Amino acid sequence: MAGLPYLPSAGYNSRQRGNDGQAVRLGATAVGIEAVGDQPLDVSVVVVSYNTAALLRQCLRSILADPGPSREVFVVDNASTDGSPRMLADEFSDVRLITNAENVGFSRANNQALERSSGRFVCLLNSDAELRPGALAAMVAYLDAHPRVGVLGPRLLNPDGTPQSSRRRFPTLATAFVESTILQRWCPRADVLRRYYLSDVPDDRPQEVDWVTGACLMVRREAMAQVGLLDERFFMYSEELDWCRRIKAAGWRVAYTPDAVVVHHESRSAEQNLARRNILFHDSKCRYVAKYHGPLWGGSLRLFIFLTFVYQYVEESLKYVLGHRRPLRRQRLAMIREVLGWQARRLVGLRT
Repeated sequence: MAGLPYLPSAGYNSRQRGNDGQAVRLGATAVGIEAVGDQPLDVSVVVVSYNTAALLRQCLRSILADPGPSREVFVVDNASTDGSPRMLADEFSDVRLITNAENVGFSRANNQALERSSGRFVCLLNSDAELRPGALAAMVAYLDAHPRVGVLGPRLLNPDGTPQSSRRRFPTLATAFVESTILQRWCPRADVLRRYYLSDVPDDRPQEVDWVTGACLMVRREAMAQVGLLDERFFMYSEELDWCRRIKAAGWRVAYTPDAVVVHHESRSAEQNLARRNILFHDSKCRYVAKYHGPLWGGSLRLFIFLTFVYQYVEESLKYVLGHRRPLRRQRLAMIREVLGWQARRLVGLRT
């Protein structure tokens, strides 16, 4: 990091503002140019980055090239080792950069920037996402036209142009036990999944939904001020679900518009460590269930997920013994062992 034109600060404090109101203090260094005119900024765009330099460059270019609303752009770097901070300092001088000495998680990193933001709306955008021209303007126009909408999500596309699911109903307990578990592999067209993914509602028209995925979402500042920031107990995954649920419970609406389009290179940061991705995803799911359905259900879901990974370990072991693609089986077995070890340690304490 030596040689970068950083302007040291006395330390930036991030506060957890989930339902419990607990505070977490952490130090960071910030640099950047904050453009503030006589009129309030329309949008504060927040991008959290972890070792995604090439994709981050594409993301920022799409933000800065997007015409329309006035904006400020924050990048929070979670201790990347791929040269991301240097690239930002060299190529994006107008971006406000917050660097962390360690990976503090997606929720806490976003909160660091949200506490510094000043736009009428805040837009959380993944570093592996790119705005199509006019996306920000379309989202701002929708929120201006619908003052009771607190959260808005755009249409997401895969890099090949195919639709990417981004609208959801709130998960039920049945959803938690099926979605993204081995049961989904066995029953991919189950009614509980069709309901959850809003498969019965076309995605080609604006609509009210329960929640939208966090690859890109825009939140009204008044809604954020009412319910607080992201709950930092969700290190990664389910944080936007929890946020939307709190915002909707406070009387705001959550909506989706196909008029704003974002291309999402899904999970490019998380795929760097598949075991950690599985651990964080399922841990956040269990935390969400415990928060809204009670610790007994949270612990039961954690035990169920542990048993599904035991099943997968046996399955992969048999395939290895039979000589089927053994290098792949070795990789998967190592990943599953890591997940099982972590889940077992959590189960011992039954902490959710």
